[in-house]
Amino acid sequence: MSDIILGIESSCDDTSAAVIKDGFLLSNVIASQAVHKEYGGVVPELASRAHEQNIVPVVSQALAKAGVKPEELTAIAFTRGPGLLGSLLVGTSFAKALSISLDIPMVMVNHLQGHILANFVKQEGKDNRQPAFPYLCLLVSGGNSQIVKVNSPLDFEILGQTIDDAVGEAFDKCSKMMGLGYPGGPIIDKLAAQGDPTRFKFAKPHIEGLDYSFSGIKTSLLYFVRDEMAKDPEFMEKNKEDICASFQKALIDILMDKLIKAAKQTGIKEITIGGGVSANSGLRNRIEEEGRKRGWNTYLPEFKFTTDNAAMIAIAGYFHYQAGERTSLDVAPVSRIADF
Repeated sequence: MSDIILGIESSCDDTSAAVIKDGFLLSNVIASQAVHKEYGGVVPELASRAHEQNIVPVVSQALAKAGVKPEELTAIAFTRGPGLLGSLLVGTSFAKALSISLDIPMVMVNHLQGHILANFVKQEGKDNRQPAFPYLCLLVSGGNSQIVKVNSPLDFEILGQTIDDAVGEAFDKCSKMMGLGYPGGPIIDKLAAQGDPTRFKFAKPHIEGLDYSFSGIKTSLLYFVRDEMAKDPEFMEKNKEDICASFQKALIDILMDKLIKAAKQTGIKEITIGGGVSANSGLRNRIEEEGRKRGWNTYLPEFKFTTDNAAMIAIAGYFHYQAGERTSLDVAPVSRIADF
């Protein structure tokens, strides 16, 4: 008998629902919230309200696209955390109500685990390459920067992580302060493609082990731009492509230096990336370049699986369900990974 899993993702500002049958994706629907752009970042209260409006139509559309009736579902996978508490509460409450009405089990999923397992979402007509265990995942997003050793779908070991800002925060905050807009990652990536990455140099942190730090380089960039604009008010406009290219290269260098070190220390040559920043073209190109140079087997998620989406939650839930895990109705969402 087939296992048909409905995945629900509502950790931040995207409401998403997906249906997976025996590991194969049948549908993946995402409703994004444009309202946050004018504020330069996600407003939690607005996000929660938008999730309330979107959750029913998004789930209905996901089931319709999959050609699956609600009563055919085997289980419901939902994001418990980490994320915005109000947003998570909408998805968790909906999952509970649907679980009760259909009399089927729920399976809670760690949002970060979903990103790590995104490469295991299978699709009809695709080659569906998947990393062999153990593999290393460079997990990079607005809230997290980690190097994770993945021993099995449910066995993870964090080898290194940021001690302050995440790389996605560095992109977003610097883009906002430079007046480029939000979200910063795609904007800087687009401008960087037109610039000279070697023109400006930014100091890189020296952190022991495999941990990251991005607060220093972020501050360095902002002081640099401020000082140059004091001399020439048009400096930013004249040089934004080169500034973005140089800044992005510096961030990628920081990420890759530690990933290369982790691969050498562990001897692992199966390498993946995940999270919103894994959509960055410079990072994707660098991963593949280093892979060819070092004999890695590299796996890059499709762009639609890099941002927050329910397909990754559904596949993670599928593995949990196969392992016999079930979640009780008294579960509460958590905003921090430490509380998971």
